[in-house]
Amino acid sequence: MDQLRRSLLDAPIIEKDGYHYFVHPISDGVPMLEPGLLREIVIKLIRKADLEDVDKIVTPAAMGIHISTAVSLMTDIPLVVIRKRKYGLDGEVALFQETGYSDSEMYINDVDEGDRVLVLDDVLSTGGTLNAILTSLEDIGADVVDTVAVIKKAGPNKLDDTDHHVKTLINVEVQDGEVVIVDGNGDS
Repeated sequence: MDQLRRSLLDAPIIEKDGYHYFVHPISDGVPMLEPGLLREIVIKLIRKADLEDVDKIVTPAAMGIHISTAVSLMTDIPLVVIRKRKYGLDGEVALFQETGYSDSEMYINDVDEGDRVLVLDDVLSTGGTLNAILTSLEDIGADVVDTVAVIKKAGPNKLDDTDHHVKTLINVEVQDGEVVIVDGNGDS
C-alpha cells in the first residue's frame, strides 16, 4: 500500500460545526509531513499533470505551497502563490473564495494574459477555492493547461456544473468516523 493511501486511512477525524474533517499533513500541516510521503505525492503529481509548455505553477496559500514548491523544484517551472493578503502590485487581481468553512478574498500576482499555467492544490472539497481561482485565471486570459489536487473529498462540489476538470491523486470520504478510499484513480 502506498504512503498516501496509508496516511489517509490512518488520519484522525475531527468534527467541526457538524462537518467531519480528516486531519492530514498535506491538507493541514499536521501531523508531521514525512519526506517520503511528500516525495511520493510529488512524483505522482508530475506523472499525472500535463506539464508540456507550462510557464507557471499556480497554487493557493497556504496548504498548496509545500506540494507546489516541491513540484517547482523538480520541474524548474516557476511558482506563483495566490495570497490571502493584498500587496497592491501592478496587475494584482482580487478574487473571492467561498469554501464549506470560510470565505475570504485572495490575490493573484504575476499571472498575465497568455501565460500557460498548471494549477495545483492540496484538497478539492467544496470546489469554492478552485472555482474562484480558475474563473479568475480565465478572466486574466491565462491558459489553464491542467488542474490537479492531491485529494478529493467525494460528493458534489462547485466545479460539477462548470467546464473545469480537476485531476486528483485519490478520492476519499469520511464514513462512520473513518476515511474511506472511494477511487484510487482519482480523476474527477
